[in-house]
Amino acid sequence: MLLPARSTATSKRVFRSGVVSPAGGKQMGTVYAELELANAGDLFMHRRGLLPEDKVKRMNIDAFVDSGSYMLIITEHVQQQLDLPFIEEQLFRMVDESEVRGQVFGPVEIRFENRRATADAVVIKGVTEVLLGSIPMEDLDVVIDPKRQRLVVNPESPYIATKILK
Repeated sequence: MLLPARSTATSKRVFRSGVVSPAGGKQMGTVYAELELANAGDLFMHRRGLLPEDKVKRMNIDAFVDSGSYMLIITEHVQQQLDLPFIEEQLFRMVDESEVRGQVFGPVEIRFENRRATADAVVIKGVTEVLLGSIPMEDLDVVIDPKRQRLVVNPESPYIATKILK
């Protein structure tokens, strides 16, 4: 299931719902990336031969990329479509120091080009688009290309993700 395409009407760091991005601040441009999200529990069961591949819940989405935010934020709709299990509720601090309650679901597998990462996802009531933050970006080994204003595989390691283990 493909979610609606991005709006080009605004380049502010604001979700279409009007909720300010957790990072806030100034931004050169708005960056979106097409990602595949999948229920990592389903993938585990498929790899064990317990679930046919066509039963793995997955979807392609157009995600807002914000390297100033930390987490993967998904909508309630995406959580329901992927049937991600609830993990816990947490408190999240926004750039304006306000706090919002969010629910953590997962795990979810994120795919972008030749990269794959697994992460928990946050659902915040009222958010209407997916946001890819810096932690899953680092795990995917992807960067924002400032000239082309798009997400790209790290040019220093184009064929295989490279990670620092310190």
